[in-house]
Amino acid sequence: MNAEEYRKIISNAIDKEVESYTFYRSTADKVKDPALKKLFGELAEEEKTHREVLQAFLTKDVKMLHFDASYNYRVVDDSATPKLNPDMKPVDGLVLAIKKELAAMQMYTQLAKGSANPEQRMVFEQLANMERGHKARLEDIYVNMTMVESW
Repeated sequence: MNAEEYRKIISNAIDKEVESYTFYRSTADKVKDPALKKLFGELAEEEKTHREVLQAFLTKDVKMLHFDASYNYRVVDDSATPKLNPDMKPVDGLVLAIKKELAAMQMYTQLAKGSANPEQRMVFEQLANMERGHKARLEDIYVNMTMVESW
């Protein structure tokens, strides 16, 4: 892949971060539980930060993006994800959020692997770790909501 193709991938990642931000912000505004309201608000702010980091890459000259041109990211091979809908059931929203965090984590991991510049690699590794943390937090909530113990 050439630098311009990487720019397109990063632009797509920005779109996904904005979509996730919008979903988390609208969910935070709608949920009644204070802990969930706080969690979704925090996730929204973190997605906003991710967008800003990615936008910094787009302001660079294409020649300043350091990727190994032989690496295949397979970003376009991602399976189809349903459209975000703030009116969906909470459990369905969690499942969708978990899937989106997994996809983002995988994408950033692949971008890190293909980065030829150590600083750039570190940024993508950090983004992947943040998305991994988001996923774990959401999975904890999902398990607590859906796997209630009964006697």
